[in-house]
Amino acid sequence: MPKLNVNVDHVATVREARGTNEPDPVLAAFIAELAGAHGIVVHLREDRRHIQDRDLHILRQTVKTKLNMEMAATNEMVTIASQTKPDMVTLVPEKREELTTEGGLDVIGNIKTVSKAVKRLRDAGIFVSLFIDPNSKQIKASKEIGADMVELHTGLYANSNSESKRDKELRKIEESVGIALDQELRVTAGHGLDYTNVEPIAWIEEIEELNIGHSIISRSVIVGMEQAVSEMLVLCS
Repeated sequence: MPKLNVNVDHVATVREARGTNEPDPVLAAFIAELAGAHGIVVHLREDRRHIQDRDLHILRQTVKTKLNMEMAATNEMVTIASQTKPDMVTLVPEKREELTTEGGLDVIGNIKTVSKAVKRLRDAGIFVSLFIDPNSKQIKASKEIGADMVELHTGLYANSNSESKRDKELRKIEESVGIALDQELRVTAGHGLDYTNVEPIAWIEEIEELNIGHSIISRSVIVGMEQAVSEMLVLCS
C-alpha cells in the first residue's frame, strides 16, 4: 500500500481569498498527521498565491512525518529550499496564469535549468523528485540529471471521460512505473486523484507514495480534516 501525503495548499487558498489568518494550513497539516497521513506537501509558488514563506518555515518546525516542498526550478526557490531544508523537494512546472499545475515538468526541454537546480539541491543534502508525465524519455532524462525520484502525473488518468481512455492512461502509468524502476528511480504519483479514482493507482504496488490535495481539502470542508484523511487512507490500503 502506498503512503499518503496530504497537500494543504488549498487551505491557504481559502485564507488568502479574504487576506485573514484562517484557515491555517499549519493546523490542517497537524490534524492530517494525527489522522494518519504519512507526509505533508506544500507548493511555494513564485506569486505566493496560497502558501507563504512563513507557512513553510513553521511547517518545517512542526511537521513530524515528512515535508515535501513543491517548487519551480528557479534560483529563488532553490535558495529558499536550501535554507529551509525540507525532507524532500519536488520540482514542478509553474505558470502564473494557471489554476493548478498543468502537466508534468518538461525535463528534456529545460535540461540545463532543471539539471542545475537538481545539483544545487542535492549538494544541499536534499532528496529531489521531479513531477513528470508518464513518458519514457522524460523518465530517462530525470535519471540522467541526477533525480532521486519521479512523481508520475496522473491528471490525464483522473480526468478521463470514458472507461476505455482511463484504462489506456492507467496502462501508461503502469508501464512508466516499470521504466522508472529499471532506471533505479523511486516512484510516486499524484494530481487529480480523488475518492472515486484513487484505488487503481493505489493498487500499483511499486508506487511508494500518493500526493493528494484538492479532493481531501474539499472533503474536509464537509466532514472535517481528520475524517477526510482517514477515508482516503482506507482507499489507499
